[in-house]
Amino acid sequence: MTIPVGDLGTTSAILCLPGMEHKRTAVIVAHGAGNDMNAPLIASFARGLSAAGFPALRFNFLYKERGRSAPDRQDVLVNTWAAVFAHAKELMAGKVDFWVASGKSMGGRVASQMVADGLLPVDGLIFLGYPLHPANDTDRLRDSHLYGISVPMLFFAGTRDPLCSMAKLKVVLERLKTSRELFTVEGGDHSFHVPKALQRSDEDIFAGITTKAVEWLADRGENDRDRY
Repeated sequence: MTIPVGDLGTTSAILCLPGMEHKRTAVIVAHGAGNDMNAPLIASFARGLSAAGFPALRFNFLYKERGRSAPDRQDVLVNTWAAVFAHAKELMAGKVDFWVASGKSMGGRVASQMVADGLLPVDGLIFLGYPLHPANDTDRLRDSHLYGISVPMLFFAGTRDPLCSMAKLKVVLERLKTSRELFTVEGGDHSFHVPKALQRSDEDIFAGITTKAVEWLADRGENDRDRY
């Protein structure tokens, strides 16, 4: 589908709808800085959620839609996220009760900043590799806004991620004021690729991530309705 982004233009999105069993929770998935909505992780994640009954919409930020490699300014990223969310809510009106924002790296970071600022009224956040700090620079954490978030959060992290020290992440998680869970990919880098010696394919790792996300989403629907 094509989604208008105010006076900035339009962008593309793909909505994966379940078959017979349709959950009342939907997930919007944003890509990272170096890929787009057709990246294998993003596509696999959205399709897997849909197969489990959760509507999933993935979209392009404007710079990727226009074939550029450098990410948009923060305000443009924010406006795109907001436009996609508003479009999805209108499209799924009466069919979805709860919304979860998800994103790979930059896409998840921007969503979380918007939630902290009250600009993205979702009911949960899923991070597919959170960029906690610049590569191998653990002194410059991108964590301050996370402490103002009140919705449940699920973090996926590779144990070899140069943008997310596991030790630093665990300290951040302990300080959060809301429910949070961490699912680690042993040997995984920022894109969850693992050394060949571990003999795990990307497809297997992505499937494991999706399975955990589905369990987390189901648990939210059953146990956290009062929170929402």
